Amino acid sequence: MIKKNAHVNTGQYHTLDLELHRPFTLLKPYGWDSVATQTLRESLRQNRGDDLAAVVMQEGLANICVITEFRTILKQRVEHGGPGRKSGSGSDSAKRNGAKGDNAAKPFFEKTLSTLLRAVEFDVSKPRPLLLASPGWVASEFKQYIEDQGQRKLDKTLLSMAREAVVVQCSGGHVHNLNEVLKSPEVQKTMKDKKFSTETRLLDEFDKRLRLDDYRVCYGLEPVVRAIDEGAVGAGGGTLLINNSLFRNMDIATRKKYVALVDKVKEGGGEAKVLSSDHESGQRLDKLGGIAAILTFPLYDLDDSDDEAGGGEPGSSAAGTSVI
Repeated sequence: MIKKNAHVNTGQYHTLDLELHRPFTLLKPYGWDSVATQTLRESLRQNRGDDLAAVVMQEGLANICVITEFRTILKQRVEHGGPGRKSGSGSDSAKRNGAKGDNAAKPFFEKTLSTLLRAVEFDVSKPRPLLLASPGWVASEFKQYIEDQGQRKLDKTLLSMAREAVVVQCSGGHVHNLNEVLKSPEVQKTMKDKKFSTETRLLDEFDKRLRLDDYRVCYGLEPVVRAIDEGAVGAGGGTLLINNSLFRNMDIATRKKYVALVDKVKEGGGEAKVLSSDHESGQRLDKLGGIAAILTFPLYDLDDSDDEAGGGEPGSSAAGTSVI
C-alpha cells in the first residue's frame, strides 16, 4: 500500500483467496480502460478456433481439454472399462500393428473420438492444433486411429485432425498430467507459434513494406501518433502494433495515453493489435520502440520532426524512430 487506511498499513499487503464458483465484484477507482477490459474478456472466453485442443489419456481413460492462453478447460471425461493392458505395456507386434490390430483398444478409441468431435469444434478451413498425450503407446495409437478413420470414411476433418496432432509422452492420463506436457519446449513453441501467428504475419508485412520504402509504415511513438492524428491508421487496412508491456507503465497518465491511441484507431475503423513482449513477435516490435503502424495510405513527411521519441515512454529521446 502507498497510503495507510483502516485495513492496511503503509508497505503492507492483503492476500485474498477467491473460491471457485463463488461470485465476486472487482472495482477499480478510475474504471476499466478498453485494453484491460478486452484482456479480461479474452481470459473469460470459453474457447475459439485457434486454441489448443488436448486429449490426455491412458488405457480406458481420456480427458478432453481446450487450452487457452489463460486457462485449461476440461470439456469431457471418457472412461471405458473392459480388459486391456496396463499403460505402456503390450507386445512389440501390437505396437507395430497400431489401432487397426488392437481390437481391445478400438471401442475406447471410437468412444473417445466421437466425444472429442462433439466437445470441440474442428474446421478443415482453419485447422485447430491438437495435442495427444499419454504414457506408452496410447496417444500414438489414437492418432493412427483418427487417420485410419479419415481414410476409410474419406473424411477431410479427421484427416486434418491427424495431420495437426502432436504426440507427447506423459506419466498418466489425468488432467494434472498436462502440466508436465505443457512445460516441454516443443509444446510451448507450438502453442506460441499458433497463438501469435497473426502477429508474426503482421510483423512480416511491416518488414516487407519497410524494405520496399513505400511510406506506408512508421514506428516510434511520435511518428505513430502523427499518423493516427492524420487518419492514416484507419479503415482499409490501417493497423496499430503495440506491445503489452507499454500498458504496464507505473505512471497512470502514460498508460492512459497508450490506451487512448488504441481507442482512437478503433474509432477510426482501424485495427489495434496488442502483442506479447514474451513472444518473438513482441520482441521484434521492442526493437522498434514497442509501437509501430501499418498505414492505409503513404505519408511522406512524418520524419520531419527533429525530436521524435523512441518508443516506450512518451517524451523519451532515444534514437531509431525514423519513419519509412
